[in-house]
Amino acid sequence: MFKILLALHLLFAIFAIGPLVHAATTAGRGVRRGDGAATASSARLLRIYSYGSAVVVLVGFGLMSAKSPTNPKQHVGEFGDTWIWLSLLLWVVAIGLVLGVVVPTLDKASALIQKEESVVSLTARVAAGGGIVAVLFAVIVFVMVYRPGH
Repeated sequence: MFKILLALHLLFAIFAIGPLVHAATTAGRGVRRGDGAATASSARLLRIYSYGSAVVVLVGFGLMSAKSPTNPKQHVGEFGDTWIWLSLLLWVVAIGLVLGVVVPTLDKASALIQKEESVVSLTARVAAGGGIVAVLFAVIVFVMVYRPGH
């Protein structure tokens, strides 16, 4: 069961979080170019992949409760383990940033582009938000691999 859950966790991470990070880090291009369709598309993709990333967390909880392959008497992890709660906290911050800052800014930029108004002031917010999201998910990977406190 452990290997199946691990494979699912990794697959969902690759196919949900990978595109989420890509969309977040490239969303500023549409804003910079004044491309309303690209900006609206980025916002839509970020919403979809943000919600989809919850599947990674749910499978991670299932994986956490699986028996350890090296010690069948132990679970892979417990919520009190530093690496688990820290990963979850960083995920919440990243998704909060996407849904609370980046997506609303992209929606605002799309509306302004349709009105043919300037969106230059929004470019930095989108680019910075996307960059921070990428860094947060990179830190999550390191936390999951190195397991501080374990």
